[in-house]
Amino acid sequence: MNESKKTKIFIDGSEGTTGLRIYDRFKVRDDVELLSIDYDLRKDPQERARLINSSDITFLCLPDAAARESVSLIENENVRIIDTSTAHRTESGWAYGFPELSAAHRNAIRDGKRVAVPGCHATGFISVVYPLVAGGILPEDYPISAFSLTGYSGGGKKMIGQYSATFRELELDAPREYALTQQHKHLKEMKAVTGLKRLPLFSPIVADYYSGMVVSVPLYTDYFSQCKNPKELTEFYADYYKGEKFIAVDETNGANLYGGMLAGNTLAGWDGLKIYVTGNDERVVVSAQFDNLGKGASGAAIQCLNIMLGCDEAKGLEI
Repeated sequence: MNESKKTKIFIDGSEGTTGLRIYDRFKVRDDVELLSIDYDLRKDPQERARLINSSDITFLCLPDAAARESVSLIENENVRIIDTSTAHRTESGWAYGFPELSAAHRNAIRDGKRVAVPGCHATGFISVVYPLVAGGILPEDYPISAFSLTGYSGGGKKMIGQYSATFRELELDAPREYALTQQHKHLKEMKAVTGLKRLPLFSPIVADYYSGMVVSVPLYTDYFSQCKNPKELTEFYADYYKGEKFIAVDETNGANLYGGMLAGNTLAGWDGLKIYVTGNDERVVVSAQFDNLGKGASGAAIQCLNIMLGCDEAKGLEI
């Protein structure tokens, strides 16, 4: 490929877990040119501004405040941004980077200059709840709850360091529930994107493994307008996500699960997501299983890039 035809990419925050995974996925691609920043200048606003404005597309793999600062540095109106932070996910003018939700979502990513990648917990929750609300199956005022099991890489460098330490706290040997005040940072987008009228009750759990997650939503079927049993609900999801490369629906109602259990690390390293419907005619649990660093972060960001570039959505990804 002619060097001038390559898309110039800058990863602002390339030392974090999300940035490193994105960088790794680009190693096999010949259609992008990565703009590098000197390690000692990675927090220098002037150097970051130079590289952002020299790029065609910049990935923001930063804390929220730093992501907002990076956006403020843009002077070149042609620069397109893919933000993996929480900062812009519910902001006006930003496309929400979950193309499988609807044709409108995919078109907004394709045509937009500002794309916000969903949070990892939010990805699982929204993949399950959005179709039910959009399809009129679940009422918008349903008092919804969810729980999530995740590997410790989702906590970033600090948490990875805690779990990787030779001598560590005994509590890290067991799964730990957190966000006990019901103030998790993903709640805002979980409510806004799905169209729910109230924030979900959400209980995330981090466990002693590196990556992968399961987000589960328990539901009473007597609140549904249709799809009153696991088989019908499975068929609904299979039809809703028909033809999508990144989302698979298990049509066995969990019959083939190892030991009859959903493990958090099964899809680690994969960039897609799998939906399971289990339970009975009165109570069902719909679960999304995926990699928090894949469809929950870096994989979703690169999928959005591919849509923006008009190439195969799965290019450079593990599907």
